[in-house]
Amino acid sequence: MRATFTFCLSICFFFSLQAQHPNNDVNRSGARSSLEPFYHGVASGDPLDDAVIIWTRVTTTDTIKSVKWRIATDTTMLNVLDSGIVVTSNAVDYTVKVDVTDLDPNTFYYYEFETDGIYSLIGRTKTAPRGDVDSLRFAVVSCASYAHGYFNAYDRITDRNDVSAVIHLGDYYYEYGDGQYGSARTYQPSTEVMNLSDYRMRLSHYRLDASLMRLHQQYPFICVWDDHETADNSWYGGANNHDAGEGDWFNRKAEAIKAYYEWMPVRIPDPSVDTQRIYRKFRYGDLMDLHMLDTRLQGREEQGWSNASAVGRTILGKNQFDWLIHNMDTSSTQWQIIGQQVMMAPMRVNPFPFGQQYGNDDQWDGYETERSSLYDSIFANNIQNVVVITGDIHTSWANDLPTGSYNGSTGSGSAGVEFVVTSITSPGLPEAQAVGPGLLQGFNDHMKYIDLAEKGYYILDVNKSRVQADWYFVDRIDQLSNVENYGDSWKTDDGSRHLSSAVAAAIPDSSQIGIPAPFNPRSNTTSNTIIANEFNNVLLSIYPNPFNNQITVQYTIVKDGPVQMYIYDALGRVLTTENFGMVNKGIHRTTFAINNLLPGAYVLVLDIDGQKQKRIVVRK
Repeated sequence: MRATFTFCLSICFFFSLQAQHPNNDVNRSGARSSLEPFYHGVASGDPLDDAVIIWTRVTTTDTIKSVKWRIATDTTMLNVLDSGIVVTSNAVDYTVKVDVTDLDPNTFYYYEFETDGIYSLIGRTKTAPRGDVDSLRFAVVSCASYAHGYFNAYDRITDRNDVSAVIHLGDYYYEYGDGQYGSARTYQPSTEVMNLSDYRMRLSHYRLDASLMRLHQQYPFICVWDDHETADNSWYGGANNHDAGEGDWFNRKAEAIKAYYEWMPVRIPDPSVDTQRIYRKFRYGDLMDLHMLDTRLQGREEQGWSNASAVGRTILGKNQFDWLIHNMDTSSTQWQIIGQQVMMAPMRVNPFPFGQQYGNDDQWDGYETERSSLYDSIFANNIQNVVVITGDIHTSWANDLPTGSYNGSTGSGSAGVEFVVTSITSPGLPEAQAVGPGLLQGFNDHMKYIDLAEKGYYILDVNKSRVQADWYFVDRIDQLSNVENYGDSWKTDDGSRHLSSAVAAAIPDSSQIGIPAPFNPRSNTTSNTIIANEFNNVLLSIYPNPFNNQITVQYTIVKDGPVQMYIYDALGRVLTTENFGMVNKGIHRTTFAINNLLPGAYVLVLDIDGQKQKRIVVRK
């Protein structure tokens, strides 16, 4: 593994390097000067019928920053309903998150932020409905590996303009360093992310992607993490991609969660009791409850086939399991939608009664007793219309959820259904690809639809008679493209508990057509085009920080120029100077000894051709 970055205070930009990647994403990622200081755009999320989170980040060298927010019913921001001021600082990485309340149900709102007389983009959001609801539509996504290509699927969802929200089932970003998992695009930081400053920078890097920024601007998100928001195949007490040489797992997990809550428009469901809890519920009138689960960090025991059928073995933890059953049992809505990370339906890869039966112990197959307990509880409490929506495995599936009495021909004995969304870019599941869809369906008669190749998303269309998933796939991810293709559609009818094929993709309700997209009448454009000569900033990270006798400075510049470094004390006196001379554009890393400083806090200034970047550094 790469060396751990223990701390850095940075303005988190990513700049395209044409010299390294002639065909890279210069028109897709980077800090646009037209958006300064709100380089990361705006976002909203966790819609209730009377409230929604709105979010932005202000890029500044000030210690603290006051940011104004306002929310209106029109795109010109003339009919302002509410406003306020938030003070942000490095304690939350200069992010701004407001839970706006006292809103009307099922209503589009527009919002913006302002600091020092400069305005952000205008975002659009929508509250959940209340009371009698006829139909709903959501875009469901998962697994966006930046290193594997372009987020074309995000653009296709934005262009649809016919969904109320985007449900993101995890792997919103990945923890790997350059070349560790994909090589189509490069990361910032370039090494594996392991601590708070790393996770912050990686989130910043993702949120500068124009496709993701544009999608956040148009729709509220309902998100939950999977494993890569911390480390691959994570569980409560560790992860496959974490070893003893990478520090304490619980510190790493806590810092990843802190960065996630800073950067994502997500409401902490119980901040006074458990700041690491993410499982929570959303109600959409009388039509559906959406239960967003955490099968990763809250209660999951370590993966392993030797314990898969052990009594009491858990993927949710007792508190979350009881919470889910209670919510579904006491619900008065028609549909119980469960958003979660890993495939719930069994995936048998061995048709014989001996040897390993299932293909992936990271899925619910590795937690058989809890899956059986969940199904038993559904039947014992007569919970109807259970629909599981799943991500994680980068492929598309429509499954019944079979019990021991399941009949593949009729669907009887199914506890509910599962729609698995493919990835935005991440590569497919090797175990499944080795077997192939034909054999998999032969071994698993509850699997009604399998696609192991395509990338994209599905639309979850919910009404009083059925829930339907329509898969859509982009034609490529190796370069930008606006082409998508319809895949297939599967549905479950009210009261059936099993799948049936749908004849065609669902048509949006007339009330969901023709929604006006927000626009920004000011000079900071919402265009996706990023002008190459606007990359005039510097990415600077410093580690370790605090340091003992040695410090490393990593910086990125986009044009050749002289580079000098100064360290000042609290009185503004220069204590240390390093002259790096003329430096070529690109990523640079320099390590040097500092032995002449007493323990305390200092200001490090990097001067690149007259442009200065400041960071606080601490000598132990």
